[in-house]
Amino acid sequence: MKEPAMDEMSLAQRAGSDPEAFGELYERHVRKIYNYIYYRTGNVHDAEDLTEMVFQRALRHVAKFEDKGVPFTAWLYRIAHNLVANWHRDRSRRPIVPLDQHVAVSEVSKHPESEAMALEETELLMTIVRQLPSDRQQLLILKFVERMSNAEIGEVMGRSEGAVKSLYHRTLNALRAEAKRLEEESSASKSLKDEKVG
Repeated sequence: MKEPAMDEMSLAQRAGSDPEAFGELYERHVRKIYNYIYYRTGNVHDAEDLTEMVFQRALRHVAKFEDKGVPFTAWLYRIAHNLVANWHRDRSRRPIVPLDQHVAVSEVSKHPESEAMALEETELLMTIVRQLPSDRQQLLILKFVERMSNAEIGEVMGRSEGAVKSLYHRTLNALRAEAKRLEEESSASKSLKDEKVG
């Protein structure tokens, strides 16, 4: 008969002296951490390197990990967030979130015109998301890619659930305002082209 899976906190407390316990934590979380880093860097090679660094750092410090009511996963995400922030600082460039490869175009219609319009809307959204500050990108990744609740996001980002809700609403408002601005810009530019052609 198979033994019941050990809970995360027990594994974390054993992981400092038990390589098998750390190995179990690694298996449980490596894919999520990799995905999170990939969405923040947009590069498979860098995401692999940084994921490896997250778990190396976690292994070095896991003996000091204390149960303060925050999940072990949140601790890993914070390590990942700090490494990604350093990665961006070292490269002096804004974070890129390549969600365009993962956003599904609606399959309601197979008409090329509908698909082209959906793709155009997706590209517009990706342009806007890439311009957001790092914390707002992080929030969107945790909410829509990792499918975390506001409470879980708060644990990862070190904010209260209320602060996460507030940031989420501000982020959505910023996305809407920027989308409207870009659409108006696009319409004005199209009108100008039509006038030149006519």
